Amino acid sequence: MTDQVKTPRHLWAVGIITLLWNGIGIFSYLMTRLGKLESLGMTAEDIAFFESFPAWANALWAMGVWGAFAGSILLLLRSRWAVTSLVIAVIGLLGTTYFQRMMIEIPEKHDSIPLSVMIWVITVFMLWYASRMKREGVLR
Repeated sequence: MTDQVKTPRHLWAVGIITLLWNGIGIFSYLMTRLGKLESLGMTAEDIAFFESFPAWANALWAMGVWGAFAGSILLLLRSRWAVTSLVIAVIGLLGTTYFQRMMIEIPEKHDSIPLSVMIWVITVFMLWYASRMKREGVLR
């Protein structure tokens, strides 16, 4: 006989809401990396700023956004790998934050402390939540 843990309803809410939220990060990342910032109304100066990021900073950004996006999907799939994916997202976010806050000067119009705090809160919450669901046996 197997003891299968029923999926709590809050998992669906957290998974879907964070998937939508992380989709915004993916959109931003792809528009930047695919050279589509002009279509978002950015000036040549704005585009030059984002294109000046070194490869390692872009790699950390990718780890953050793709790790969080995958973490949302893995939560919805009830996979224990959601935790690993979200650890990768936090590492990427840590590196990206270090780069932005310690190594470069962000133009004022691109520097939103409330947005940065919100990204941190949601990403850390997701890691905590996935870890809790894994501990409770919801994630397989």
